[in-house]
Amino acid sequence: MPTLFRLLTIVAVIVGIVYGTMHALVFFVKPNKGEMIERVPVERLMRDK
Repeated sequence: MPTLFRLLTIVAVIVGIVYGTMHALVFFVKPNKGEMIERVPVERLMRDK
């Protein structure tokens, strides 16, 4: 039984670290907002027809 308890404790700690990391990323990392422009060649558009 101590081995099972140790395994569950280690898994719980790992899950807590992952959850805490995701939580920190949500609150501290802000996405860059901006317009994105990509030029498409005319040949590429005409090829599909």
